[in-house]
Amino acid sequence: MKQRIGVYICHCGGNISDYVDVEQLGKLMAKENGVLISKNVMFACSDSTQKEIEQDIEENKLDSIVVASCSPKLHTHTFRNVAIRAGLNPYNYTQVNIREQCSWAHSDKPMDATIKAYGLIRAGINRVSYSEVLESLEISAQKVVAIIGAGVAGMRAAVDLARMDNQVYLIEKGNTVGGHVAQAGRLFPTNENGKEVVDRLYQRIRQQSNITLFTNATLEKVSGSIGNFWIEVKLGSEELKLNVGSVLVTTGFDFYDPKEGEFGYRLSDRVITLPDFNKMVENSKGKLIHNGKSVKSVAYIYCVGNRQSKGENRYCSRQCCTAAIHSSLHVHEKFEDMTAYHLFRDIRTYGKQELLYQQSSKNGDIYIRFEEKEPPVVELKNGNPTIKVKDYLTTKRELTLDTDLVVLVTGMVPRTDSNSVSSKLKIPIGIDRFFNEIHPKLKPVETVIKGVYIGGACQGPKNINESVQSALSGAAKINATLKSGNINLEPIIARVNADSCLWCGKCAEVCEYDAISSIANGGKLIAEVNKATCKGCGICAPTCPSNAIELAQFTDNEIESMIDGLMSKAEISPRVESQQNNQKAGVQSLAGYPKIWRTIANALEGNTLTIPQIAEKIDQEASLVTWHLMTMNRYGFVESAGLNDNEDYFMYKLKK
Repeated sequence: MKQRIGVYICHCGGNISDYVDVEQLGKLMAKENGVLISKNVMFACSDSTQKEIEQDIEENKLDSIVVASCSPKLHTHTFRNVAIRAGLNPYNYTQVNIREQCSWAHSDKPMDATIKAYGLIRAGINRVSYSEVLESLEISAQKVVAIIGAGVAGMRAAVDLARMDNQVYLIEKGNTVGGHVAQAGRLFPTNENGKEVVDRLYQRIRQQSNITLFTNATLEKVSGSIGNFWIEVKLGSEELKLNVGSVLVTTGFDFYDPKEGEFGYRLSDRVITLPDFNKMVENSKGKLIHNGKSVKSVAYIYCVGNRQSKGENRYCSRQCCTAAIHSSLHVHEKFEDMTAYHLFRDIRTYGKQELLYQQSSKNGDIYIRFEEKEPPVVELKNGNPTIKVKDYLTTKRELTLDTDLVVLVTGMVPRTDSNSVSSKLKIPIGIDRFFNEIHPKLKPVETVIKGVYIGGACQGPKNINESVQSALSGAAKINATLKSGNINLEPIIARVNADSCLWCGKCAEVCEYDAISSIANGGKLIAEVNKATCKGCGICAPTCPSNAIELAQFTDNEIESMIDGLMSKAEISPRVESQQNNQKAGVQSLAGYPKIWRTIANALEGNTLTIPQIAEKIDQEASLVTWHLMTMNRYGFVESAGLNDNEDYFMYKLKK
């Protein structure tokens, strides 16, 4: 067990210390068995505190550290690197979340927040007491990538990966490349034709000798793990087996197919979907003709098949509003005397797409807002559509519209083969039935399967630019992983005690990643873990009847000791504000606070300055000075001194 533990409890600039009594916790933790150093710090993640922790590790020969701060999702790698720089194994560190789990969750009950934080920190100390020295796993990797889906996102990613000296297999289920964009007609904002964009990308692919394109190719089976996947692809009657290091999935989307009778769909040839309408517009010259009849008025009905409070597609498809308005503008440019009605629930033309909405309004397009509970009703008389709708922009006035065409603005839905692709690659599917990334902000293109990435509209509705950027992000991640030919993996995986294992197969049955199989050992069968495939989920451990399998860094000793720490009685006293928290008596010392605080304090010594003046004096960005000065103000180190002579900036001075 570890006997020289360092504990660091973070104020987080008040995010934690406003509700959790970090000073009292620091004193209590100093009394825990094995704890050599216990400190509370203003910002654990700041450069100055990182250097302080490194110095403590080196000078006091600490054998493990506990950082009680924010979510480990934010700073696990930060403090692992601190340990590495100080010569400590990074897996002899644990992070305890007392911000999201304590101060933020229980801001209405500071005493309870402090008691909970006490239990969590004690659990962290107990856990790190049993921590082991672990080394990352290194495996060799094929510098080859399989891209599933040759829409514009997949094609563009293939070009970039090839330019970065990767061998690329581009696998397309259809007989042509480009997906929906190839049939899209004119595109926003460049007004290029979709076919032209696809042709240009196709020519770039042909120029790359290290891209192999397979069309009419079906993904049959996937085995192996990151660095060494085996992809089985069926080409007609022929089957190929490809060895690749990583996989990028860019399978795209389908347009929602309205049900028969939905807003009159399939009951009249004058009710069509937006993609079909756009094809008709592209193929018409001089006059807009539909089935031999001139078209002078069009009614677009938005959110068809999407944003259902009760139904499969509860999400917003994001790009539909822009697509409908862009279509309307194209119609006005190509044909004269056209009338366009837009029956919408909300207009969501975000970013520069708002310019389209503005131009549509200038063109005289008529916008009518309806609610989901009172949708438009399409009535058919001799095949001609009449729309009745309550306009919520005019106090629910009931309108009747006679139009030549009703265009159903349909959104994006997952492809029909998504479940098949998901089962073969083991990619999770979300509640919206699109592929799920690990985290939309922190890991937006990575899946739970190491080496398998997603990009484009297969993970959710996106416009062309967003789809391409997403796929390029996946390409960059893949290249960074494969470029050296070796991959370092987390050592937090399952491991088997050969003496205890009797091979009942239950661990293999519950493993979703096929990471466990049987192997002969000492005259009997035991479980073997594929280190490259194991994700460290731990589901195998509790299923083992002989307790022969456990997870590194989550051993029985570590988990049980954490429970003991959480269950221990907390001797917490009511908080008493100390002079350190209430600096009205003056700033005595800024030691232990960020270095920039001392720099700002020196600039203010004997002076009253504005933020721009401070920024100029210390040669730092005004935004950075603002952020730190506001925190210093909150902690009572500085105070406002009124407005300057021009009354355009507040003045600040040191609090005395």
